[in-house]
Amino acid sequence: MKVISSIPSEALNEIAGVVHDLDLTGFSGVSTQENRHNPFLPLAIAATHSSRLELRTSVAIAFARSPMVSAGLAWDLQAASSGRFTLGLGSQVKGHNVRRFSVPWSAPAPRLREYVQAVRAIWHCWHTGTQLDYQGEHYQLSLMTPNFTPEPLNCPLPRIQIAAVGPAMMKVAAEECDGVMLHAFCTSRYLSTYIMPRLNQGLNRADRNRKEFEISGGGFVITGQDDAAVQRQFEWVRTRIGFYGSTPAYWPVFKIHGLEDLGFELNALSKKGQWQDMSTRISDDLVHEFAAVGRFDEITTEIEQHFGGMVDIVNLPNDTPKDLIEEILNLRTPLQK
Repeated sequence: MKVISSIPSEALNEIAGVVHDLDLTGFSGVSTQENRHNPFLPLAIAATHSSRLELRTSVAIAFARSPMVSAGLAWDLQAASSGRFTLGLGSQVKGHNVRRFSVPWSAPAPRLREYVQAVRAIWHCWHTGTQLDYQGEHYQLSLMTPNFTPEPLNCPLPRIQIAAVGPAMMKVAAEECDGVMLHAFCTSRYLSTYIMPRLNQGLNRADRNRKEFEISGGGFVITGQDDAAVQRQFEWVRTRIGFYGSTPAYWPVFKIHGLEDLGFELNALSKKGQWQDMSTRISDDLVHEFAAVGRFDEITTEIEQHFGGMVDIVNLPNDTPKDLIEEILNLRTPLQK
């Protein structure tokens, strides 16, 4: 199993030291998110200050950028890292696309399918020198001149993965992408009974091998050096479950546990701006449904039980000790079998 950690996008001047330490500690890779800050800039620094860490956006918001922009950013990061970059894309929800990014909204799964195809078409043009000609419903790309063609890569093309919650996006991931980034708002039961069957069906339809398809996420990992550290992280995850659970798109997870009413209650609190009250609706037992929980000396077994060999990557804090990382790296996953 791979072990990755998030890096501090808010402090670009600290990234070189952070990734150097993570590289030495044995982490498999690092990731960035597009929340308050740009997800690509920190990875540019990480690419030039690490020797083996995999780099991934987890995720970059797709529809806020032209496929050409994302293709160029990924190409440059792949070159700078000598082949260690994965372009992780997400659709975001309608409200953020329309009101935060001011971009038109349409059904996200077919649009993201086209987006991935368009990025691959651009890379194919740059890699082979053939004419660019991608014609879809949402994206049409047919102009590329030598002045705008980047230098060739001396490594494989970047990998593409997408974030997926519902069945339509899982189908796109299984049929079009090199892997899927599952949301942390996911229980072990939801992962085993809902997500994995759909991903496997999509891979079978596309005649693809699970060993070549990378799965990350699918739940939280709550850990730390001592019980106090674990409890602090436990409370943070409780607030995240309350926050995510207020969004109807995530309610299928609640439905599997017979908790549909909780989703409506959280949604009502969010509309009133009562964000602090939302976490009080999340019980300790429910947090355990969403997370592998334990101190550093306990968490390997908890990860193995919670994720059940279904995922290939977990995210751990950057203070995770080297010996623990080595333990988790030795857990077998379908990607390694």
